Amino acid sequence: MKVRVCFHDKCFDGASSAAIFSRFYRECIDPKADFYYTGMTHKASHPFEDNTFDGDQNAIVDFKYSSSPKLTWWFDHHQSAFLTPADAENFRNDHSGKKFYDPTYKSCTKFLATIATEKFGFDARPIAELIHWGDIIDGAQFESSEAAVRMTDPATQLALVIEAAPDPDLVPKLIPDLAYKSLSEMIQLPIVQKYLGPLLERHRKSVDIFRERADFRDGVIYFDVSDLDLEGYNKFVPYYLFPEAMYSVGVSASAARAKISVGTNPWKEPPKDVNLASLCEKHGGGGHARVAAISLGPGDLVRARQVAKEIAATLRQHS
Repeated sequence: MKVRVCFHDKCFDGASSAAIFSRFYRECIDPKADFYYTGMTHKASHPFEDNTFDGDQNAIVDFKYSSSPKLTWWFDHHQSAFLTPADAENFRNDHSGKKFYDPTYKSCTKFLATIATEKFGFDARPIAELIHWGDIIDGAQFESSEAAVRMTDPATQLALVIEAAPDPDLVPKLIPDLAYKSLSEMIQLPIVQKYLGPLLERHRKSVDIFRERADFRDGVIYFDVSDLDLEGYNKFVPYYLFPEAMYSVGVSASAARAKISVGTNPWKEPPKDVNLASLCEKHGGGGHARVAAISLGPGDLVRARQVAKEIAATLRQHS
């Protein structure tokens, strides 16, 4: 049985969700299943290609819904989970008992583990550590900005490698081990060690870069690092440098896209009438109420900067 698992690429929550799904499926559904992994990236064009769902069973975790009849499993927790109203309607009409959605969860990792346990009898206790850290990292539930930026825990170091390593095939290689190894064991793997040292050094240098480039005014940090190899930067650094800030708006770029990242300071309570996902949806993006993003084409950097500055100006009126 071939099981294709599509997951949110370069994301600790996406990788953890794929790992937990694989372990759950093997232990509760089919012990002989063969898993194949596809990292999904938010981009300006439609993310699902015609040949994406090539398995006997096809799953999406921590990523947008697809109304393809080939999709058999889906777990997500983003407010902006549906590309179109038709996709949302397709989900509401699904009665397979294998597609689940709850935007109240801070991580897909915890959501998936909870559903697998309650509905399928999965024993999630052996991976409690992964669930715990998946919820902390994706839900921005660190005790302080210093704890988030220090990166001394195996979980935060692994997250750095998952989010910033230049090897596009790295995360699919890590997922099978992530399902069964501890986080301390994971960071000792040669393919993790290969990137960890250089990425930690890059992270330390990025703090000075953000300090120099940040435009902090009226409660909002705006920065542009699109000319640097920093798309996988630590999103908590702006709040570490400017703890009084309420929001951050940043522009970054890679070969695949120009990206606008919009976030809320996790250690502050934002105005209740500001929803970042809804704000980004106006420009084709989305996410959560407190953190969201917009992906444009790699040639749309000028527009990305314009949109980012407009969003920053809007947030400065609310902070």
